[in-house]
Amino acid sequence: MKGSCCLQHACIHVMYFWKLSFNPNSKAMRSTLVKAYGVNIYPVIVHNSSPTTLHQSIISINNLFLHPISFVSTTFLLLSFFTGTTTLRRVSHFFLPFQPTSFNRTMASHIVGYPRMGPKRELKFALESFWDGKSSAEDLQKVAADLRSSIWKQMSDAGIKYIPSNTFSYYDQVLDTTALLGAVPSRYNWNGGEIGFDTYFSMARGNASVPAMEMTKWFDTNYHFIVPELGPDVKFSYASHKAVTEYKEAKALGVDTVPVFVGPVSYLLLSKPAKGVAKTFDLLSLLDKILPIYKEVIAELKEAGATWIQFDEATLVKDLEAYQLEAFTKAYSELESACSGLNVIVATYFADVPAEAFKTLTSLPGVSGYTFDLIRGEQTLALIKSSFPSGKYLFAGIVDGRNIWANDLAGSLTVLESLEGVVGKDKLVVSTSCSLLHTAVDLVNETKLDDEIKSWLAFAAQKVVEVNALAKALAGQKDEAYFSANAAAQASRKSSPRVTNEAVQKAAAALRGSDHRRATNVSARLDAQQKKLNLPILPTTTIGSFPQTIELRRVRREYKAKKISEEEYVKAIKEEISKVVQLQEELDIDVLVHGEPERNDMVEYFGEQLSGFAFTANGWVQSYGSRCVKPPIIYGDVSRPKAMTVFWSSLAQEMTKRPMKGMLTGPVTILNWSFVRNDQPRFETCYQIALAIKDEVEDLEKAGITVIQIDEAALREGLPLRKAEHGFYLDWAVHSFRITNVGVADTTQIHTHMCYSNFNDIIHSIINMDADVITIENSRSDEKLLSVFREGVKYGAGIGPGVYDIHSPRIPSMEEIYDRVNKMLAVLETNILWVNPDCGLKTRKYGEVKPALQNMVTAAKKLRAELASAK
Repeated sequence: MKGSCCLQHACIHVMYFWKLSFNPNSKAMRSTLVKAYGVNIYPVIVHNSSPTTLHQSIISINNLFLHPISFVSTTFLLLSFFTGTTTLRRVSHFFLPFQPTSFNRTMASHIVGYPRMGPKRELKFALESFWDGKSSAEDLQKVAADLRSSIWKQMSDAGIKYIPSNTFSYYDQVLDTTALLGAVPSRYNWNGGEIGFDTYFSMARGNASVPAMEMTKWFDTNYHFIVPELGPDVKFSYASHKAVTEYKEAKALGVDTVPVFVGPVSYLLLSKPAKGVAKTFDLLSLLDKILPIYKEVIAELKEAGATWIQFDEATLVKDLEAYQLEAFTKAYSELESACSGLNVIVATYFADVPAEAFKTLTSLPGVSGYTFDLIRGEQTLALIKSSFPSGKYLFAGIVDGRNIWANDLAGSLTVLESLEGVVGKDKLVVSTSCSLLHTAVDLVNETKLDDEIKSWLAFAAQKVVEVNALAKALAGQKDEAYFSANAAAQASRKSSPRVTNEAVQKAAAALRGSDHRRATNVSARLDAQQKKLNLPILPTTTIGSFPQTIELRRVRREYKAKKISEEEYVKAIKEEISKVVQLQEELDIDVLVHGEPERNDMVEYFGEQLSGFAFTANGWVQSYGSRCVKPPIIYGDVSRPKAMTVFWSSLAQEMTKRPMKGMLTGPVTILNWSFVRNDQPRFETCYQIALAIKDEVEDLEKAGITVIQIDEAALREGLPLRKAEHGFYLDWAVHSFRITNVGVADTTQIHTHMCYSNFNDIIHSIINMDADVITIENSRSDEKLLSVFREGVKYGAGIGPGVYDIHSPRIPSMEEIYDRVNKMLAVLETNILWVNPDCGLKTRKYGEVKPALQNMVTAAKKLRAELASAK
């Protein structure tokens, strides 16, 4: 065979062709061929049974080789699998690039995790069908298996080396870990064995007889996790073999994966003492009880053939005390022998790793590599460059897993090349900053998105390609065309006139000269409002939304598709509002809402009416369980061209003599629940949104709306993970809220609403928001909020801690609500307490909503009568 002057030894390459029904990347197949023929195997996909497609496909071979400089005459053997037999055909002297100096260099790429809902929310619909009894467990499992297979194949085909498994979940990865450990609270009456759907979903959603476990925000994201409830008496056991099953499932498809787990220390630090367990109970004391179960699953994975394993220990980015850091050393010392023979990755994300935690992390025994978020953890770069341990793998999270902007590939490559000199070429792996769970799935489904804006974006599927493109560039095979297109898109975004509005920027900049407080204190305002509103003590209200029925969604969908006229749409929405108003009057609720039937989502609805926003058709992101949101994209300066809610709120107020709340989403929540531009500080964008909401508040007031709710459900969510950064964030976030309502009269009552976070540590900032009334989640978190008032915090404004959890189908009894309100009265003044659910009712059914609200009103009336008779 002919050679080249730079060819050191003769070699034969085999290209094998397969129909799509064949396994494209079977290591066993390749290994067999290598042993049988002594050749190197490279796959080429063709879509028919004829090998004549070789000439059309040969160009794709270049993407599989890492040798781009000189050329060598190479012999290929074609293997045809179309008939079920292996046939060799010789095709000689194809010229392919060759570079001996990088011949052994492999492309090292890694994905921390991937969205699990599917590009068209397939898992959401399968879950809800199963919960409604319309489909079987087998039907649900089939949808799930198809999604997993598709995800693994997608990453494999893209060239990702380290592909995650066990990142799929039917509800939540922390709940999956609770199932793995058999840490089921006793109220669910689990009797041991493998945990099935009944127990699993009861923990997540509650059932007819017992409530769900607490749900709270995952670090500073809009994803919610199910909080483990632990104590000294929990009997841990290996109760879910999901991780091993899914590893084997991927392996059977020809994909060798990296099983991913919530790390043992982070699991305990994210837990809470169970009901009846002392709040001072040391959760880390349970480490010795859960590590044996981790060892069991590790042993099974090793037996199944796993060579890598990943533990997500994201709590390492938080401010941890010395004893908590010591727990990591203890845990991984204990796991070291069990992990012998495995490469262990410990993953961190969402922020910088503090210096002491970095030292602890990089000293953990038995650990092969570490992932770091280099998007939100820029200061971690300095620690890596100064003290990264030799011989360890660095999984560099350079592609943003939490936003949808295309990566600046040239800038990222520069950073990666600088890291090569620190950790070594063979130890640097290109990765995502965190799981891609927090971004939309695939840009290919956005057929109606503006072409210019679309060129600026990358969803999860595109980020996988970005990771691999950077890895290829590091390995010496830079795709110049791909990098050039990326550079052009970056330049387009920087120079586009649609991004900048000078008038908006000036108005936002001028805000910094004032703290924007209302002139009168809250006590005086509440007196003025009571004279106007004449509400009873313990006034009842709801948070805003009412059930979104199938018919309602159909009307909105058909109006958007222009299948019905505006007149027909307005008529249908007006009828729905009338129904909701009538129901509330029948229930005798004191302050009403219009039910928000015109709204698809509490953020998207406003974004669609503000400048500087773009919208997707399928940019869904999981919030919790089957609940998905479609965050707007803030690409430019924000302003309000016209009124957004005045028409519907005024129409609703005309239907009743009772106060009708105007319903708005606050600027901080719009910001935190959007994909935000990354070319200016977040607070500047937030101030712009605040000015737009301020205009809407003042227009509502002019229209005669006397109670206006400005939801800030996500204010706590945006709190930085490090305490040193809390003050700056809270200053501009609270200031943004105050901007929205600084100009209203004392008699206009401003409400806000917050949900599903730990508020106790920011209670003084909540007071500083200076709202007249706050409604706040309380019931699902075991009334944790009330403890702050028991500890002496004085709250002078109106407050409505939620009396029942709306994320569960369970209907609370009147007695249960009565007891909850009584507990509130023990720590809060009667004249400031409101009675309301935890959150909006959008996700519930009317069959659940009506009796629950009836019980709520009955409980409030009973307490009013008792308070009156006690005077």
